[in-house]
Amino acid sequence: MNIVLLSGGSGKRLWPLSNDIRSKQFIKLFKNDDGEYESMVQRVYRQIKSVDKDANITIATSKTQVSAIHNQLGENVSVCVEPTRRDTFPAIALAAAYLRDELGIDKEEPVAVCPVDPYVDTSYYEAVARMSSIAKEGRRNITLMGIEPTYPSEKYGYIIPKNTDELSEVSEFKEKPDIDTAKKYIADGALWNGGVFAFKLSYILDIAHSLIDFTDYRDLYRRYTDCEKISFDYAVVEKEKSIQVLRYAGEWKDVGTWNMMAEVMADEIKGKVLADDTTSDTNVINELDIPILVMGAKNMVIAASGDGILIADKDQSSYMKPYVEKISTDVRFAEKSWGSYSVIDVGDGYLNVKVVLNPGNHMSYHSHEFRDEVWTILSGRGKAVIDGMEQVVNPGDVVTMAAGCKHTLIAETELTVLEAQLGENISVSDKKKFESVL
Repeated sequence: MNIVLLSGGSGKRLWPLSNDIRSKQFIKLFKNDDGEYESMVQRVYRQIKSVDKDANITIATSKTQVSAIHNQLGENVSVCVEPTRRDTFPAIALAAAYLRDELGIDKEEPVAVCPVDPYVDTSYYEAVARMSSIAKEGRRNITLMGIEPTYPSEKYGYIIPKNTDELSEVSEFKEKPDIDTAKKYIADGALWNGGVFAFKLSYILDIAHSLIDFTDYRDLYRRYTDCEKISFDYAVVEKEKSIQVLRYAGEWKDVGTWNMMAEVMADEIKGKVLADDTTSDTNVINELDIPILVMGAKNMVIAASGDGILIADKDQSSYMKPYVEKISTDVRFAEKSWGSYSVIDVGDGYLNVKVVLNPGNHMSYHSHEFRDEVWTILSGRGKAVIDGMEQVVNPGDVVTMAAGCKHTLIAETELTVLEAQLGENISVSDKKKFESVL
């Protein structure tokens, strides 16, 4: 099975745990079979591999998410990076070209495209595998997944099948309706559009070439910023006549808001939290290294991270996005391919960061033009490279880099470092990368 996972999102509705770098699919609120916390993207990857251990999984994503993906899934996971966000049709076209030109997937092979963030059971990916098999037969150009609706919703588009068979031709599509109209759609046998598509690779490449002027993957990558922002539904699905839908009635939840996430997260309480016995139906997630005491809370979600603190009624939390957009702060936590960093303190002319490097990993070899840096090794063992000179580092060691110095840090064991950034113009954009010294 060839499967493309669409990984996007800006993290507004699960603030403060999510942000522009750490979208909801990277927050570790679920548990695997060993009882270890895992994120949505880890859960999805594991589920797909349990259905098809040989599945070729490619994640289509933005530049800002690549480090988190490699951190959570490893360096060998296949990632197709969008140079900039251009909605789902250009993203799928770029991924299709990537499969063909970079991975060498045969044009007659089927490809399934899925969002990375619904909460589902394994039967969902069994249905996706079946969609791939149906697409390989080539009787219709596109096969969709139609989710059996459990309530009338304004949040989803609707697919109207021609009959009640498990696999049916599609009669028409309906936009996101109001509640009364949704009730009528459901009464007429409509299905939620879950955003899952299956087709032969040649089909989508032919459409991509007809709508976008490019020769191959690398040419499309170069031209990507010129692509029209348009969804796959508008560009392809709603214009296609040869189309069918496979019904899916298993578990499926859109966990894009805190009230929905609260229904499926592994534990009601995570982190340093103490709740009294009058607290009920309340979820508390604390990523800070200070305790939270909760008393008498009912039907609430409380979430705390370095980016902020949320205290909300669960139902009201669905409407938080416009308020979060008014909060203007820099991202204070991010996962990198080599580990993670957390902003501890920001002041006039300085910024203090806690850096954790995973064993065997290293930062890029880089320099900064406008700031000096000082590393204080807190725990672990590793090696620092400053302008080509190597030195072993252990707890208590202090390493100083003046502006312009090339430097990197290599972890032999897990390495925890306090990084002080000093300068009048401290910015994430002040970074120049060089060829690795390893």
